[in-house]
Amino acid sequence: MTAILAAALMAAAAKPNIVYIMCDDMGFGELGCYGQEKIPTPNIDRLASQGVKMTRFYTASPVCAPTRCSLLTGKHQGHAAIRGNVEKGGFGPTDPEGQMDLPKTETTIAEVLHRGGYRTGLVGKWGLGGPNPEGHPLSHGFDLFYGYICQRRAHNYYPPYLWSNYQVDLLPGNPVFSAHQKIAAPLESEEEYRRRYAGQTYAPAKMTEHCLQFIKESKGKPFFLYYAPTIPHVALQAPQEWIDKFPRSWDPKPYLGDQGYLPSARPRATYAAMIAFLDDSVGQIMASLDKLGLADNTLIVFTSDNGATFNGGMDREFFRSNGDLRDGKMSVYDGGIREPFVARWPGHIQPGSTTDHFAVAYDSFATLCDAAGLAAPKTDGTSYLPSLTGRKQAARGWMYFEYPEAAVQQAVFLRERWKVVRPDLTKKANVTELYDIVADPSEKHELAAQHPDIVAEGLRLMAAQHVPNKDFPLGKVDKP
Repeated sequence: MTAILAAALMAAAAKPNIVYIMCDDMGFGELGCYGQEKIPTPNIDRLASQGVKMTRFYTASPVCAPTRCSLLTGKHQGHAAIRGNVEKGGFGPTDPEGQMDLPKTETTIAEVLHRGGYRTGLVGKWGLGGPNPEGHPLSHGFDLFYGYICQRRAHNYYPPYLWSNYQVDLLPGNPVFSAHQKIAAPLESEEEYRRRYAGQTYAPAKMTEHCLQFIKESKGKPFFLYYAPTIPHVALQAPQEWIDKFPRSWDPKPYLGDQGYLPSARPRATYAAMIAFLDDSVGQIMASLDKLGLADNTLIVFTSDNGATFNGGMDREFFRSNGDLRDGKMSVYDGGIREPFVARWPGHIQPGSTTDHFAVAYDSFATLCDAAGLAAPKTDGTSYLPSLTGRKQAARGWMYFEYPEAAVQQAVFLRERWKVVRPDLTKKANVTELYDIVADPSEKHELAAQHPDIVAEGLRLMAAQHVPNKDFPLGKVDKP
């Protein structure tokens, strides 16, 4: 019995812990290690210097819920169950919570890791159901959940409560108010903005505490922590002491809420404060792993769900949030789907390394199974672990994207060079564009007329990879 127990303990010790951090609406250029000059991100930059930085990592969708579905199930958006942000209620503070439920028939990475001996936890934003059994994280492989069940409620960083599994955790000092308001004229003082649009308990601070608690309580057993912080998604809200770290000169005028979400006295400083706060949270997680002696056996990843947004008072031109990439959130041009990605795994990933391998969020399922030494079920993805660890990896043949909301869009990457885009399938003429994404990362030079054979190849692949979903019709693709 002792020998069996010892063998079991050795097997558990061999499995790496996994911390997968996917933040919300962060652009490709919003970290120091990706060229950001105004917002300091020393902890995430240190993570990159101690590990690897991917320069060609793509999310699965240009908006929140679909990316989360693809990440957890390993399916691209032509096959995924959730392909848009379908709401169960409105945007009022008392409307029903939740988005369309992730079906129980879907296998998630959390389920596979749980069956493989991992303790699994989700802290942050869920966005794939409501406070009901069908769409709850605990029904999809997670042992613990703490955070926002509903992504609309996550628009407010001072909510009256967060969810702890199936129980409500009241947050002291946070009044009930809508995160979607606007005013006709500036308020009389900065304090008045805080009185109206803030509270006493900052939800990201509570979620960071629960990350640290989960890590501490998991010591002795391999764990998978999926941390989905809502920063830097608007509304613009941050503790005053963090806002005050940034120059008042940045904000000659307040934001009045005319582009949605909440007014802000100092919108640029507040946005920077939110990212700085997130960086500090990542630093706390790294320090906790060090203190508990877990860092050397932990794969930690940091990335984002889609590109920087365009509304809510944030100024992506001021921060160069998406770098030189075209467009942003809600677009399949690279500004909407190409993301920062850094990973550290001591002894496996070379410190300070960089890889240009093309990878996508729906590859993460296979990658995490690969790292854990577990057999992965068949998915649409391919493990990018060889590229992270400096091993040779074959060039990616293709990657597929679709987005059925706003302007109905499709895109496909071919052979790590070409990108075929259908930017708006709601128009009478279905325009198809072609870009050399390596030579022209800003997608300024359209080449469809010069390479009709490549365009045709891309269109054939789009047709083959799109399986109709009655809940998310893809415009004229499904109804010519």
